[in-house]
Amino acid sequence: MTQNKINIALYQPDIPQNTAAIIRTAACLGVKLMIIQPSNFVFDEKKVGRIYMDYLKHCELEFYESTDDFFDKNKKKRVILFTTKSSSNYFDFKFKRNDILLFGNETSGVSNVLYKSLTYQVTIPMNNKTRSLNLASSVSIGISEALRQLNVK
Repeated sequence: MTQNKINIALYQPDIPQNTAAIIRTAACLGVKLMIIQPSNFVFDEKKVGRIYMDYLKHCELEFYESTDDFFDKNKKKRVILFTTKSSSNYFDFKFKRNDILLFGNETSGVSNVLYKSLTYQVTIPMNNKTRSLNLASSVSIGISEALRQLNVK
């Protein structure tokens, strides 16, 4: 179903409205969305349906029961963590087809163990007066740059 061979992964998302907005983004851009459970909300149409409307049927969506399940099933793919803690600018990173762009949850990012285990980590530069971007905005920025680099039209 996906047109573009790049993937978005959400680590234990907290806010259903953000997840719904990301479903819409993934559907519109033709990228796969992977959700690593547990999420901190019940994933049902009532919670997220108003935002994603009919976009869910156009989104390739995969759920993983745990972080281990996610990595077991994606061993051959590069996972790039978008984090505020990296000094590597995402503009300078060379994305490849089949990469997975991983985004932590809104409250706490990713676990410390996961953070330390990931080789590829990038940040979206921001001014030093703010803490972080909204998750849905960060996903849109990251996936747009990856698709631009891969010359996906």
